[in-house]
Order: sequence, then structure tokens, then C-alpha cells
Amino acid sequence: MKMEEGMQLIDGNGKFNVEGLKDFMTATEFAQGVLSYAIVAIIGPQSSGKSTLMNHVFGTNFKMLDAYKRRGQTTKGIWIAKCNDMKPFTIAMDFEGTDSNARGEDNTAFERQSALFALAIADIILINMWYKDIGLEHAASRPLLKTAFQVMKRLFKPRKRTLLFVIRDHSKTPFEYLETALKEDIDKIWDSVAEPETSRSVVLSDFLMCVEIAALSSYDFEEENFKEQVARLRQRFISPGGRTDQREAEPASGFFIRAENIWKTIKDNKDLDLPALKVMVATVRCEEIAEEKLRQFTTDDDWLALKEDVQAGPVSGFGATLDSILETYLSQYDMEVIHFDQDVRNAKRRQMESQALEVVRNAYDTMLEHLYSNTLESFKTSLEQLVNGGEGFVASARTCAQSCFLQFDKGCEDAFIRLSGWNVSGVREKISRHMLSEMMAKYVKQFTDVLADEVQSLFEAGEADTWVSVRNLLASKTDVAESELSNAHVDFEVPRSEIDTRLGYLKENARSVVERKARESAATRRVLMRMKDRFAKVFNHDENSKSGAWTTEQNIEEIDRNALSASLKILEIMAAIRLDQTTDQIEHVLFSSLMDGNGAVPASGAPPDLLTSNAWEEVSPNATLLTPVECKSLWMQFKADIKYIMNQATSAQQTLRQAKRAITIVVGVVVVVGAAVVATVGTPTAMGIAARPEVAAVLKAVGPGLAAVMKDIGPEVLATLKDIGPEVAGAVRSLGPQIVTAVIAMMTNGFARPHQQ
Repeated sequence: MKMEEGMQLIDGNGKFNVEGLKDFMTATEFAQGVLSYAIVAIIGPQSSGKSTLMNHVFGTNFKMLDAYKRRGQTTKGIWIAKCNDMKPFTIAMDFEGTDSNARGEDNTAFERQSALFALAIADIILINMWYKDIGLEHAASRPLLKTAFQVMKRLFKPRKRTLLFVIRDHSKTPFEYLETALKEDIDKIWDSVAEPETSRSVVLSDFLMCVEIAALSSYDFEEENFKEQVARLRQRFISPGGRTDQREAEPASGFFIRAENIWKTIKDNKDLDLPALKVMVATVRCEEIAEEKLRQFTTDDDWLALKEDVQAGPVSGFGATLDSILETYLSQYDMEVIHFDQDVRNAKRRQMESQALEVVRNAYDTMLEHLYSNTLESFKTSLEQLVNGGEGFVASARTCAQSCFLQFDKGCEDAFIRLSGWNVSGVREKISRHMLSEMMAKYVKQFTDVLADEVQSLFEAGEADTWVSVRNLLASKTDVAESELSNAHVDFEVPRSEIDTRLGYLKENARSVVERKARESAATRRVLMRMKDRFAKVFNHDENSKSGAWTTEQNIEEIDRNALSASLKILEIMAAIRLDQTTDQIEHVLFSSLMDGNGAVPASGAPPDLLTSNAWEEVSPNATLLTPVECKSLWMQFKADIKYIMNQATSAQQTLRQAKRAITIVVGVVVVVGAAVVATVGTPTAMGIAARPEVAAVLKAVGPGLAAVMKDIGPEVLATLKDIGPEVAGAVRSLGPQIVTAVIAMMTNGFARPHQQ
């Protein structure tokens, strides 16, 4: 079998050649798992040159009409052949003419069935037609295509195909005119076919990839032009992207069963005849009336005014007004189509309603947008007012939400279009989520602001249990928030999962706030300042936090160690974030590395320095605030900055000790000299000496010297005098004030001279 000459797939009586197709698929190796292939078919009038065209374009060898014999039926039934030099694998189908006299005028069933078979199975359908017959109902295959489209909608699922109209014997009429006219005919035919209930959303583009048109000169009179044009047409099929093979991924091995079942479906179908005249007339007229009423509605002055008004803002009575306008034109339609077929007129009414609703949809959506914007703005304003008035935040949000939902629902009732049945639940849900977002944004800000201030206070206090307090504060705050928002899904009409999600965000945000404040507080300058403040507080105040003068008995080195330890504790607190109650060795490392018995950096010979690393053991980099190296550097700077405090304290204590020794000597001399004077001259005589003018002159002369000595010693002398003891004070009192004064004057004068020198 020469596959280019083809084989008869279906004979003139409609019998499917099962064995012949099997042999064809075997001989052409079509059944060997080919996945990418195409089917090209040609239909058209008898003796219009279909076989000739297929042979020239696809390299087949179908039997052609002998031009020197009378015109008649050359191809009977349906023939298939393998195309030469075509990739992917391509099968050509040559169909019997659609207006053959050989079958008689009344027997057109096979012609329609074969054409429908072509539309159902082929990827590309060439429709051969005479140039001079364009515009004629039969020549343009209008009845044939209308029937085919009707059954396609009902019997076959959508599959992309290409219709290529080939205009034969083209002469002077501009090609662009022919192309436009044919495409308009195709669209009109498709639109005129009634939509089955299961295919209401199907459009012509679901079945057709494209509609193309080509024009050829006369083969008999302009053979050279014809061959050039055919060569260009062939090039459209063999060039990349010039053909369609966008079929579903069906292996070629299934082609046999598919082709046989499609033909059987077409043969067994009883509804292939053209619709009854009554239905056809009803379809055309009802569609024309519906289109006219729809046109009148779209230009109605009341509708145009309503559409313009709604652009500026919400329109009261929008739905009722629009219902009234629509009902006017629908009622007119009902009256004018009352005598046509009921099913047809009802279907066209539903179509008119649907198209009218498409016209008003934008205006309705604009109305909903106004209601949405006004409701959300009302919520924001009311919430702000209630909160500023002292109402609780969550309670205020609940009150505002209920009020705003009521406001929105009333607006939607007023805007509702009775014919539409449109559901506003999507917009209402959007409002719910936006109001919830607005409330949560304000709540989270208020929550985090308070949290940030309290956490900052804890870090500034720098107590030993700082991180315990921070964790407790964070848990307490989030527990309160969870309790307050537990019923928010009811108030805002959202799923509980929505609130849980937002609470999760709030907790994450709260944790981020704590971490942010921790990092701010861990800035080197701020940590150093708090360490120095803590050192000064512990060093300069007693255990009752009272500031006092240094005494000679205080152990300054011990106080210094305590102050250093308290300062180092602040450094340890700020070294890492501890929100997860994990344990670490930071405190041990810092104290063992930076504190020895004297509160200084350990001397050489100590264990290896653990503060040379840039990471802490058991602490993640994200949780690290100050690295070991940074802690050591900060401590060294701190020690240098507080050194003067220790030096001042040591100097003050040394001065006190010297003053105490000097005063003790003075008092001792007073006692000894006084006693000697009394023993020598007697008490009355000693009293007289003390009262003499020359003694007073001595006191006046030594006064400045005494003052200089007191100034040099400082105000701590008074405290030292207080500590001399009751026994020395008693001895001084026994001498009498005049004698003591005289002796002190003499001793002071003696001390003052070397001091003034």
C-alpha cells in the first residue's frame, strides 16, 4: 500500500474501515508510540479541487478530477494518507464534497456527519470554497458549520483546532474584505447556536485556536500563480510555529479507537438535523429584541445619571432605583416575545439579564467601595475618640466594630440589586479583616510602647535578677494581651485561627522589642556609664545606702572589691540575651577572668584567658550582645575610669589618720602641761595666769595659726575629736577652760610657726 495514495477510511455508505485503518497505522508506523502528530482535513463543495490542493500542499496523491471529463464526484466517503516531508507526523484526510448531486437533494445526512467528523478529529480543517460564492448561505457552508458547532458543544469537550478557509479562483476583490466577512460569519454562526446547560461558559475560542484565510488563483487558467501560492501555503505548515500541534498528549496508538468511537457517536446521534423552523425563528427574533432592549437600557438617561452620581459617592436608594430601570426594559421584552417559543424566550431573557448585570456591575462595585471606605473610616474615627475618652481599648474596639458592621449592612441592603443575587460576603470579610488590622496595629503599638519603657527601666536598674524580671514581664504582658483578645474573633467576625495568627505576631513582635531594647542597652557607652554609676553607688554609700565620710577604721579594699563585683554583674547581665531560660557560663568566665582577690585583672600565672574569643560557649551569635573580647576591653576601660575614686578615698583616709594622731598629741600635751601648772602654782594661781591680758594677747596672736592647722586637717577633725574617748575629755574639763585655752594657745602657736614657714 502506497501511503501517499491513501486508503478509504469510511466508505460512501458510512461504514468504518476497521481493518484498513489497522493496516494503514502499521504500514506508516503511526502506531509505534508517536506522541507528536497532527491531523489535517479538507471539506468543501464537490469538484472544488480539494484533492488537488491536498496533493500540492501535503505531498499526497489523492485521486483528482479529470478536467476534460464532466464534473462529478471524484472522492467518495473519507480518505486518509500520510503527508510527505512533514514534521511532526501528519495525516491528511480528504472528504467527499458537501453538495454532491450524486446523493440526491434530500440525503445530506452523510455530508453533515462527515464534516462534523472532520471538526471533531482534525487539528486543522481546510474549508475549500469558490471565490464567487462568498456571501451565499450554502457556499459559505453556513448551515453545515452551524450544525457542526451545535453538536460540538453538546458532544465534544473543548479542544484547540484551526479553521483555514481556502478561497479558490480568487481575482479582484480585496483579500482584506473577504477575510473580514468570513470571520464575522463564523462568529455569528457560533453565537446563534443555543448553549447547553453544561456548556454555558464555552466560547468559540475554546474550540478554535484561530481562523485563517488564504486565497488561490485558478489552477486551470493561472497555474503558475496557483503553484507559487500553494508553495507559500505549504510553507506555513512546515515552518516552525506555522502549524498547530497543540493537541492533548494522546499517543498515536490510541488514534484507532478514538477515530472509530467519534464516528460511532456521530452516526448514532439523532439530533444532527437542523433545528425546527419554529425554534430557529424564535431564536433569531428573541435575540434581536433582547439586544435592542439592552441597547435602550444602556442609553437610558436615568441609568446614566445614576452611574455618574455613584462615582462621586454613595447614592441613597441605589438598588431600588436600578431595579426599577431594569424592570422597565425586561417587561417590554416580555411583551414583545410573548408569542415565541417559551424555552427560547426564557433563555434569551436570562441572557439579557446577565448582560444587563454586566453593564451595571462596575457601578455596583463602586457603590460597595464607597460603603467599604466610609465604614473603615468610621471605625478609625470612633475608636480614636473612645480611646481618647478613657474607654478600655479592647472594649472600645468591640463597640466600634458592632456599630460599623450595622452601618455597612444597612448600606448593602440599600444598594442591593434584586436580579443579581450578588453576595457581599467578600467585601464584608475584607472590612472585618481591615478593621481587625487597624485595631491590632493600634493595640500592638500601645502594647509595645509600654513594654519597651518597662524593659528599659529593668535594664537601667541592672539588678541581679534582671533577665528573670524581663521574662516574667514579657510573659505577663502577653498573657494579658491574649486574655483581652480571646473573643476578638467573635467581635470582628473572623475565624479564631485569624486571631491566633495575629497573637502569634504580637508575641514575636514583643520578643523583638525586648531584644531591641537589650541591644540598645548593651551599647558600650551605656553599659560603661551604668557600671561606673553602680561602682560609685556601692563604693560611696554604706549598707543602708547612706552617703558618709570615710573613717579610719573602714576597709577600703574590701569596699572596692564589692563595688567592682557589683559593676561586673552589670556587664554579665548585658553580655547576652536570656529570654529562653537557657544556662550559660558567662558569669563564671567574667568573674574568674577579671576578678582576683584585689578586684583586679588576674596576674600572670593565672588560668588561660577565656576572654580572647568572639563568642560565648552555649550562646548563639543572635543572642550575643557583648562578645568576650568586648567585655574584657570594656572592663579595662572601666577600671581606668574609676581609678581616681579609689585614689581619692585612700588619700582621704590617710589624711584622717594623720589628723587623729596630731589631735591626740595636742590633747595629751594639754593634759600633761595643765597638770604640771596646777601642781606647781596651784589651781587658783593657774586660773589667774589664764585670766591675764597677756594670755589673751597670746590667744589672739596664735589664732590664725590654729585656723590654718584646722583648715589643713579638714572638717574630719571634728569626727576625730568625737572619737578620742570620754576619759581624755574628762581630763581636759578638770583643768578649767582658761588653763586649757592657755595651753592650747601655746601649743598651737608652736605648731603654727613651722606650718607657716
